[in-house]
Amino acid sequence: MTAAMLVRLQSSTLIGIEAAACEVEVNVATRGFATTQIVGLPDAAVKESVERIRTAIVNCGYEPPAKRTLINLAPADIRKEGPAFDLPIAIGMIFAADGQVPDALRDYVVAGELSLDGRTRPIKGALSTAMLALRRQYRGVIVPRENAAEAAVVDGMEVIGVSSLTEAIGFLTGQLPLEPTAIDLDATFAAAAAYDVDFADVRGQEFCKRALSIAAAGGHNLLMIGPPGSGKTLMAKCLPTILPPLTLEESLETTRIWSAAGKLAPGQSLMATRPVRTPHHSASAAALVGGGSIPQAGEVSLAHHGVLFLDEFPEFQRSILETLRQPMEDGAVTIARSHSAIRFPAQFMLVAAMNPCPCGYMSDPRRSCKCSVAQVERYLARVSGPLIDRIDIHVSVAAVPVAEMRRGRGGTDSATLRAQVMGARERQRSRFGERRTLLNARMGPRQVRQHCPLDPSGEAILNQAMSELGLSARAHDKVLRVARTIADIEGSDAIRPEHVSEAIQYRRLDRRS
Repeated sequence: MTAAMLVRLQSSTLIGIEAAACEVEVNVATRGFATTQIVGLPDAAVKESVERIRTAIVNCGYEPPAKRTLINLAPADIRKEGPAFDLPIAIGMIFAADGQVPDALRDYVVAGELSLDGRTRPIKGALSTAMLALRRQYRGVIVPRENAAEAAVVDGMEVIGVSSLTEAIGFLTGQLPLEPTAIDLDATFAAAAAYDVDFADVRGQEFCKRALSIAAAGGHNLLMIGPPGSGKTLMAKCLPTILPPLTLEESLETTRIWSAAGKLAPGQSLMATRPVRTPHHSASAAALVGGGSIPQAGEVSLAHHGVLFLDEFPEFQRSILETLRQPMEDGAVTIARSHSAIRFPAQFMLVAAMNPCPCGYMSDPRRSCKCSVAQVERYLARVSGPLIDRIDIHVSVAAVPVAEMRRGRGGTDSATLRAQVMGARERQRSRFGERRTLLNARMGPRQVRQHCPLDPSGEAILNQAMSELGLSARAHDKVLRVARTIADIEGSDAIRPEHVSEAIQYRRLDRRS
C-alpha cells in the first residue's frame, strides 16, 4: 500500500429503542506496528471486540491489516454500546487491507456480532436498524440470519441475512448472490396471533368477567381482590384474548421494544399477540419501570399495548409501586441521565391482584380468617391512596364453589366478551374522530365534560357517592369514564343512572383519607 487506506460503511447504535446512524471509518496507515485502536466513545464491549474481530478475520481465511489500524465510530459524542459493530468493523478492516472497496458497500447498513470462527450472532434492535435505513434511503441492511425475519417486516427494505463474515464479504463483492429475506405479514399474524387460554376455562366469576370486559373495552386499569385460588391469575392471562388484535403499527412498536431489550426469540419477526408481563413482587424499580447506567426498558414498556399483571400487589415495595404513577398517567417512561433523557413507550393496562387480608381468607366461606382489623388495615395501607385512585375498577373475586368448579363449561367465553369489547371500541373510534386511538380511560377533563353528561338522576347518584365514599376529583372522573364505557358496551349514547351505579360499585377501595 503506497498510501493510507480509508474505508467507510454505515451501521447504527441503539439509544433506547431508537436506532441512531453511526458511520464506521477504518483507516490503515502506511507504517507502524499492527495495532488496532477504536475511538468514538466506545463502551467496554466495543473496545474488547478488537481481538475477537481479528481472530474472526483470520479464521475466515482473510488477512487482517498488517499496519496500524484506527477505527472511528462517528458521531463521536454518542456512546456506542454492544457487539453489533463487530461485522461492519471486520468488513471495513478486510477491504482496507485489500485496498479494494466494492460499490455495494455504500448501499447497505451493516450490523452484527461475530464469534471467533466468523459466524454471526443475533443482535438487539434489528427492526429499528431497518427502519433507520429506510428513513435514510439506503438500499437495504445486512444483519445476522437470525435477525433477518425481524428486519424484513419493514416494507421497501432489502434485508440480507448472513450466517458468517464470509457470506457478507461474498455478497458485497458480488461473488455470492443472496436472496433478500421476505415475509408474508398476513400469514405471520394468522400463524402467531393465537392464545392458549380462554375465558371459558374460568369457572364461574361472571361478575369479574363483566368487570374485565369493561376494562378491556375502555382501556381501564383494574384491581382484583379475592382469596387464593379464586382464579385471579388465570383471568389476568385471559384478558388479552378479548382485546382487539394488534394493528401493524402497534405490533411494530411493541416489537421494537422487545427487540431492543433482546427478548425476541431467534427468527421471530413480529409480536403478533398482546404481551402479558408478570414481574415478581421482588422486582426492583429499574426492572419495573426501566433504568440502569445504560437505560433499558422495564416491564411497563415490555407490556406496551398489552397487560402488566402485578400479583400479590401489596407485597411490592411501596416506593417501587409509586414509580408506576407517572407511566400510568402519561403512557411513557422518561429516564433522565446527565448526558441525555431517553423515552420508552409504556401504554399498558395495569391488572393487579391482591388478597383481602394478610392470610387471604377473609372473604372465603370455606376457611376462617384470623386477621385482626388492625392487621387488615395495615395490609391494605401498603398500597397508597394516590395509586389506588389511578386504578379505575376495583372488583371482588369470590371463592368458586366446588359445584361450579365441576361444571363442564366455564360460562361466558372469550369470543362473546370480545364481541362486546369490539362494539364498544368502535363507538369510541366514532366518537373521538381524528383521535381514533383514544380510549375512554385516557379522556382528559375537557373530554370527560363533553362526552360524559349525566341526567339529574345520574347526577344525584354520583353526588351521593362523592359524599359517602369521599371520592377525590380524580376518582370522580374515573367513575364517569367507566360509566361511559359501560354505556358503550350497552350501545347507549346517553349515560343512564344504572351505568353510573355500576361504575360506583367498582370503587371498593376508596376511603376517606
